[in-house]
Amino acid sequence: MLSRVLSSAVFGIDAYTVEVEVDIAQGLPAFATVGLPEGAVKESKDRVKAAVKNCGYEFPTRRITVNLAPADIKKEGAAFDLPMAIGILAATEIVQKNKLGRYFILGELSLDGQVKPVRGALPIAVAARDSGLRGILLPKENSREAAVVRGIDILPVNTLSDCVEFLNGALHIDPLEIDLEELFRTEINYPVDFNDVKGQEHVKRCLEVSAAGGHNVIMIGPPGSGKTMLAKRIPTILPDMNFEESLETTKIHSVMGLIPADSALVVTRPFRSPHHTISDAGLIGGGQIPKPGEVSLSHNGVLFLDELPEFKKNVLEVMRQPLEEDRVTISRAATSLTYPARFMLVAAMNPCPCGYYSDPNNECSCTVPQIQRYRSKISGPLMDRIDIHIEVPAVKYRDLASRDAGEPSSEIKRRVDTARKIQLERFKGMKIYSNAQMTNRHIKKYCQIDEASQKLLEMAIDRFGLSARAYTRILKVARTIADLEGREHIQAVHLSEAIQYRTLDRNQIA
Repeated sequence: MLSRVLSSAVFGIDAYTVEVEVDIAQGLPAFATVGLPEGAVKESKDRVKAAVKNCGYEFPTRRITVNLAPADIKKEGAAFDLPMAIGILAATEIVQKNKLGRYFILGELSLDGQVKPVRGALPIAVAARDSGLRGILLPKENSREAAVVRGIDILPVNTLSDCVEFLNGALHIDPLEIDLEELFRTEINYPVDFNDVKGQEHVKRCLEVSAAGGHNVIMIGPPGSGKTMLAKRIPTILPDMNFEESLETTKIHSVMGLIPADSALVVTRPFRSPHHTISDAGLIGGGQIPKPGEVSLSHNGVLFLDELPEFKKNVLEVMRQPLEEDRVTISRAATSLTYPARFMLVAAMNPCPCGYYSDPNNECSCTVPQIQRYRSKISGPLMDRIDIHIEVPAVKYRDLASRDAGEPSSEIKRRVDTARKIQLERFKGMKIYSNAQMTNRHIKKYCQIDEASQKLLEMAIDRFGLSARAYTRILKVARTIADLEGREHIQAVHLSEAIQYRTLDRNQIA
């Protein structure tokens, strides 16, 4: 007796079809799973056997062979529990086979037959649609996530019995539908706002410029100056995600099982803040079958690295590729996977090991060599990819005690949106979405400055000892400042402000 059930598995952030073939033959009772199953898949036999029996169905006491095709790709996770159980019941003719070729079936089974959530429901739903299937039977907790995909029936099931009765025509399940416009309208909500921040007006301005041009930024300031508080509010002033960005971001979070049961899409910009003890695999991604890391989980959002010099040097160095190419490639002996990683890097650090260098309220106990060693932990090539440096001084008492509300995120976001629209129009058809992504060719074309501005820039480089790499960064940032003011050409005042945002390039330690 033979049956075939269609299921799916995730490879990277995309899904592929898996045929669950079940053969029941004469012989001593046995249950063998083939097709490169990993640990959780091998253990499915015990869960499936208990679930089938506890739902009142007869489990065959014969030799059962389950093949997961294609057999040359490793299968992991518990999502094959439900299709295995259905395959066994179909092979024993308890389940009718006429619907099995129309649906993907996936879900983890508990011992009493309840269907538990799995990872990767969204990319699997996309694969079902692209394969021309009618729909997908999946756990109820994953149904909202999968329902954002149009063109297929999303059928949530609670138990193994629900799935059996539906396939036999004894139970009708209404396909779940999601109103995407309503979803974006109601769920774009951030719990924080820039009007919570007291003082630091020049830092807010700097972060507005950073958000408007998609520039990576590093904040330098003593402990308690509000660096983390400011960083957490940056997503509130970034442009809203469109559906394609939201779908791509949700795919990554779905693969990692980070989508809540009551949520369908990631509609707000991600904000990821890994601890400085993170490994390079945790940041970039890794594993025997490579999984996304923090740089991919922050795709289309913000990656915040607090206490930047405390991160291991090898961890920071592996960030070069995603910062340069907006994607990260993870290679292993068996496979190589590429994950998207277009994010805005926001870093924070103390000015010295004790944290109080140049702080008028506290005395610094660090020597010049200690400060230089501390700052040298961040390599030149990594600093080269950070456009803006800004000092965040300690907040004064009068600012803390002030009852005046600061400017809300909505007002800042309105100006950022206007500047981004100018950039999208400027780079139309170039696959560039912000000024930060400009190459030297684009800088020559769109960042031209007059003779007076050239003299100002030359004087700044000579006087402040700015490095050669600071030149193009200043021009990029000046272009963004001009866009915020709606100016077609970069003016001297725009350059002056951009020059101020190169703190770490100046010769300050003496």
